[in-house]
Amino acid sequence: MNETAQQYIQRITSHVEGKQPLAVQAATAKKLGRLIKGVPTAKLRKRPAPEKWSVSEILAHLADTEIVCGFRIRMILGAPGTPIAAFDQDSWVTSGHYEKRDPRKSIEQFRTLREANLALLKTLKPEQWKHFGIHSERGEETVEHIVRMFAGHDINHLHQIEQILSSKGK
Repeated sequence: MNETAQQYIQRITSHVEGKQPLAVQAATAKKLGRLIKGVPTAKLRKRPAPEKWSVSEILAHLADTEIVCGFRIRMILGAPGTPIAAFDQDSWVTSGHYEKRDPRKSIEQFRTLREANLALLKTLKPEQWKHFGIHSERGEETVEHIVRMFAGHDINHLHQIEQILSSKGK
């Protein structure tokens, strides 16, 4: 999917409209666990199409991007206005050997990291939510915006997983 940074932001944040981003984030790990409960690992590792990620790869991606989210927020809180580096998610799939990762361990890693990030967010003072960094592709992003983006990112990938698991070849 070729989209501009602005199109990506609009698509991802549209998933969280009318929702509480922290509540969405707090519920994601359990939803992921329920979605894959009883599904054989081989099915989770099967790509729905050659250019599309498998459920297992999506779960590894979510775990790794939770590291990114936590790091970005901590960098911004420690040095407001700091540069935020983008990353190539597709190269991470390859270089991180996502196809070999245990999907259930990916969820556990995600859950642990998410809990740590939510614990930090719950301690923020109102003005800290307005602190921002400068994303290399998307420009100025506040902590508040990043939290909304990652909640929308969760919903986006939950929908992808649901679609993959409900498709033919169960």
